This record gives sequence, C-alpha cells and structure tokens, in this order.
Amino acid sequence: MRGRATRSAIAASSAALVMLGISACSQPAPSNESSKSGSGTSAEAAAPVDLKIVEQVQVDPDGKEVTPPAGVTAADPAGDGKATCAPVKIAMAGALNGPDAALGINIKNGVQLALDKHNAANPGCQIELRTFDTEGDPQKATAIAPQIVDDQSIIGLVGPAFSGETKATGGVFDQAGLVSVTASATNVTLSEQGWTTFLRGLANDGVQGPSVANYLKNTVGDKKICVVDDSTDYGTGLAKAVRDTLGEVAVPACNISVKKGDKDFSAAVTQVKGQSPDSVFYSGYYSEAAPFVQQLRDADFTGKFVSADGTKDQEFVKQAGSSSKDAILSCPCAPASGAFADEYTKKFGQVPGTYSAEGYDLGTILAKGVDSGAVTREALLDFTKKYDGQGVARKYQWTDTGELTSTLIWIYKVQ
Repeated sequence: MRGRATRSAIAASSAALVMLGISACSQPAPSNESSKSGSGTSAEAAAPVDLKIVEQVQVDPDGKEVTPPAGVTAADPAGDGKATCAPVKIAMAGALNGPDAALGINIKNGVQLALDKHNAANPGCQIELRTFDTEGDPQKATAIAPQIVDDQSIIGLVGPAFSGETKATGGVFDQAGLVSVTASATNVTLSEQGWTTFLRGLANDGVQGPSVANYLKNTVGDKKICVVDDSTDYGTGLAKAVRDTLGEVAVPACNISVKKGDKDFSAAVTQVKGQSPDSVFYSGYYSEAAPFVQQLRDADFTGKFVSADGTKDQEFVKQAGSSSKDAILSCPCAPASGAFADEYTKKFGQVPGTYSAEGYDLGTILAKGVDSGAVTREALLDFTKKYDGQGVARKYQWTDTGELTSTLIWIYKVQ
C-alpha cells in the first residue's frame, strides 16, 4: 500500500466482514505471495474459502467513478532485441520474509518477469536482479542500504517497498545518486524530503485517503465511520488523510490507534461496537487486518470492513477466512490482466498480486533505460526522471518531486 511502512509481527483470532460491490493497488499485491510466518489464525478461520479480491471501480479524489482508458499498449521490456551493454545490476529492496512478505514478493516477481523478458530477447545486454530482504523493517533497511550503494554495478533500485523503510533510507540513496523507484510506498511526506533520486510509481496516500473516504461518504452514503490505524508511518499517514476528508463522518469516539504486531484487538472492538458505525476503516497491513476483522465479526459487528493497499492481498483472505467476505479495499495499484497476467501466472504459478504490475512496469522502465545506453547511475536517473510512457498499470511520467503526473485509485471487494 501502499506506500509503505514499518512491519514486523503478525496477528490472529477470529471474526468476519460485510458490504456492497465496489472496485486500488498494492505492498503489495502483494496477491503478493508466499513466505508468511506465524499466522496464528484459528483452524476454522484459516480454512480454505472460495473468495477473491475483485476490482470494482476506479475512482477520483471525489470518490466518483472514472472509466479506465481503452486500447492502450504497455511498454515491452524486450524492446527490439538489439540492445548491447556491459552487464549491469538492478536492485529490489523490500519485505521478502516476515508477516507482510507477500507485498514485497509480488513486487520482486514483477521486476523479475520484466528483466527475464528483457534478457531473453537481448543476449548482448544482460541485467541482473539483486534482491535485498528488509522484512519491511526500517532498522533492517538502514543496515542494508549501504550494501546496495556500495555495489557500484547496481545502477538502479526498485524499492524500498514500505514507507517507513523508504523514509529511513531515502537519504542514503539520494547521496549515492541511485535512482530509487518505489512500487508501493505511499506516505505523502516521502516526496517532500528534498531527495532528487526518489520516484513514486503509484498514487500517494494524499490521493488514496480522500478517494476512499469520499467513496464511502458520497457514493456509498456512510454516515458514521470508525477509523483505526496501526501507528506505522503508512498507517498514520493514510488514516489522517481519511479522517480529514471524512470530517464529522469520522466518529471521534472511535478514532483508534493500535500497534503493528498486535494480536488482541478487544479494546478496539469494544470501542467500535459502542458506536455502531456504518463501517470501520482499518489503516494498516493484512497481518493485523485479518485478526481484527475476525474479532469484529466474532463480536457480531455487522457494519462494513474497509481497508487499503496494505491489506489488499490474497493473504488477507487466506488468514481471515470467511470473515473477509465483502471487505472493501482501496488501492493505488491497478488490476492485472491480459498478457502480463498470463505470463506472470505461468512463470510463478500464481496470479499477479498487489504491486505485481507496478514492479513489472518499473523494472521495464529501468530496462528500457539500460537499452538506451543509460548504464551509469547518473544516466539512468536522468532517463527515468524524463520518462513518459504507458505501462501495464498506468502511464508513467514524474513531476520534479517524484510524484506521478496522473494518479487514480481502484476500489476492490472480497467476494
């Protein structure tokens, strides 16, 4: 989600969700992935359920539907097959293990697919992908960042994946002149740090928050909403944007902060139940969203459960089980379809997840830069900042602060 933030630990318990039909990333989608540790959900809740996260509608910051453009052609990382270059490396940094690893793995897989397609078509120009596992932890990312910049053969980076780790390491990559394109870190302030190497490959939470809040308030018609955040950089930033947009619809008595890694949400559930809101918006990651919604449903909460890109992963459905049904999830991440989805599924044995398309697009952009002759950090940074082209997920063109010139949000639903 976006976007993203601190991660470490995972939760458990039991409950269930509910609501309407709708359509965002997205760490993803990822969904994104495989290696989740210590889920702790009950056998019944974790039992297989035939539920998927399905796109519903694309919305603008007013929460109104926007029809996606038709007939666009995404850039192909294979190029013309005639590229020549000395071997270079592209890095990917993000959570590849830990409770939220699905989101990082989705990105890694997307980048890997793009570079593998490029390398297969261009034997005279090989790009190696080096992956760095941060577990989504800012402290671990801080230790890893010097390893990335000290390898002079690494000329570009996709990542970091989460907002907290991006905030902790952005200055290191900026000082090294290494272009850092994130597929998922959505905290608004990341583009306000004065870094010249940071580029965000999706909408930030200043777009996502108002979009989903206005969708719930103006389109769905909710009159009372509880907003719960996980106290991470990502969660608090997104929650603030949602609360500010909701105004008096955000019930003050259930504006709640929990902690990343919490397993027991009984106090928050009690506060929510005491207000009987139309919906609960959870601003955090799937590893906590799953037990939270389970506990809400166990307590007979019948309102809608809503969350964002940090939750929009099939791992949320897997861990929450039937409690995830009808959950509404926003995401700056685009749904994956067509040839990209087919190629991804064939290669990795699973459908693309949250942020898979973004990872693929950003890997493609960096590969196209290398093919153009941009084989130094300085040249690849310059190429990327000036890039203007269509990807699988969206059009990519950046402002001077590293934000995309065009950003929209998708609404998804578990059904």
